[in-house]
Amino acid sequence: MSINLLKYLHDFYTYFRITLTAPPKIYFAPFQGITTQVFRAVYARHFIGVDKLFTPYFSNFEPGCKLPPRKLTALKNQFENGVEVVPQVLSKNADEILWLAKNCEQMGFNELNWNLGCPYPQVASKKRGAGLLPYPVLLDEVLEKVFSEINIAFSVKCRLGYASADEQKAFVPVFNRYPISELTLHARIGKQLYSGQPDMEAFAEALTLIKQPLVYNGDIFSREDYNQFTSRFPSINLLMLGRGVLRNPFLPMLIKGIELPEDPKTQIRQFVDELYLAYREERDDNPSVLNAMKEYWAYLAESFDDPLRVFRKIRKAKKFTDYEEAVADIFDTFKWEESDSSSPQKH
Repeated sequence: MSINLLKYLHDFYTYFRITLTAPPKIYFAPFQGITTQVFRAVYARHFIGVDKLFTPYFSNFEPGCKLPPRKLTALKNQFENGVEVVPQVLSKNADEILWLAKNCEQMGFNELNWNLGCPYPQVASKKRGAGLLPYPVLLDEVLEKVFSEINIAFSVKCRLGYASADEQKAFVPVFNRYPISELTLHARIGKQLYSGQPDMEAFAEALTLIKQPLVYNGDIFSREDYNQFTSRFPSINLLMLGRGVLRNPFLPMLIKGIELPEDPKTQIRQFVDELYLAYREERDDNPSVLNAMKEYWAYLAESFDDPLRVFRKIRKAKKFTDYEEAVADIFDTFKWEESDSSSPQKH
């Protein structure tokens, strides 16, 4: 049998196995400064396919004190257009976690997520985020107290380790002792930040160790990426997507095989315009609106045929009129490329 025929049969089998498998649940990862309450609300009105929306992390609050208005606003809605919202906490203190959990429970949230994945040195150096992973004794102490008192689901987002993927051999057994509702694993170590490739060998090892429902996170930017991942890990049916959705808001639909609109680019334009206007209303036309939109466009620009030129136009905007003219020019001039040839678009 020829190599080409074998490849064809393999691709044919993979396509039908993936097509006939139940679509995965997809979670939208949190991004500090981008996936705000306003962003989540507007996104959920324009796109489908996401099963949970995660808030950027809460940190640096005093247990027993009232949450400041800004943080209360971030927790305004438990659902956005029917999609569940999950608050996230960044802390190494069980009392802080429990106090936020109690507030979330009172506001009607069903779950609190613990961020053990933030890789940035200013966080990790304080034994928070991924910086807590090398300390399994501390992890155990926090989890023991949290699970002795918490009344809502408690999930965890982490990495393979901070300095080495070998760290998982020490912290995963700690996780396995507790009823963590879901464990999201970004397949990099903390010191990588977002550089290099996900370590799929270390992820495969983690899959043999972890007892909780496992959510995969890391570098799925297209339906093809998803197909390659699920071909290797067919048992994983939970995904957390971050940068991929910021670049292409239709990505959850593409992965789930949901039919895209006839003109995806027009819907992207409507989404961007509504997001911009919503920020202007929320912030009373404060110039910080432009910074918020520039942060998002740093990702969205990647879905156009000339990302550098697209983002350069947005970055130069110093006034609202500059920004509006740049957006109009981008959608008139540049091709939006992320509909993906494997997507089930209408014709």
